[in-house]
Amino acid sequence: MSDAGKFAAYEGDLRKAERKVAGEIDPGMRAVVVAVAVLLAMASLVLPHTGSASGIEVLTFAPDAEAERVTITSEVFVYLLVIFGIGFSVLALLTRRWIMAWIALCGSAVACVAGMLAWWSRNTPGVGGVEPPSGVGIGLILGWIAVFVLTFHWSRVVWARSNYHLALEEERRKEAAAREEHARSLHRKATPQNSEQQDS
Repeated sequence: MSDAGKFAAYEGDLRKAERKVAGEIDPGMRAVVVAVAVLLAMASLVLPHTGSASGIEVLTFAPDAEAERVTITSEVFVYLLVIFGIGFSVLALLTRRWIMAWIALCGSAVACVAGMLAWWSRNTPGVGGVEPPSGVGIGLILGWIAVFVLTFHWSRVVWARSNYHLALEEERRKEAAAREEHARSLHRKATPQNSEQQDS
């Protein structure tokens, strides 16, 4: 078997391995920063979100959260922080899958906006001029900072991998064009030989 034939036999396995590598991320030193941000996000859940209500109490609709008149913006922020800032960030670090990092990025970006609205709701009078009994707690501040850090670093990781995908697709297009040109040249060489055989 020729070298070309041997390569063709293993080409399918090489393609599978290449697709697997293309779907992975290598955050490098960013993994340490992301891990620290996840730990800060987890710590923010046990610290006061507002008044005496911690992030966990906001998450579980505990009586303290009701007494502090926690709004839906705070609840949405804490849920996004837990699901995407902690959950998908940990999954992305453990699995090193690009899709997990992308989901963590999208969810964390939305959590940044939700955190801003949660902060605003703790300092804004409600219906009838009723003000919240307590302002912004250290847990909300820490969680918001953590989710900003996660959004920034996941965006850098996802963007770097996106550039790699684009380069890989460009290489694929060039390779396909080269193969097509090679096939055309073989066809052009074979065509005169066929016409000569017919003439004879």
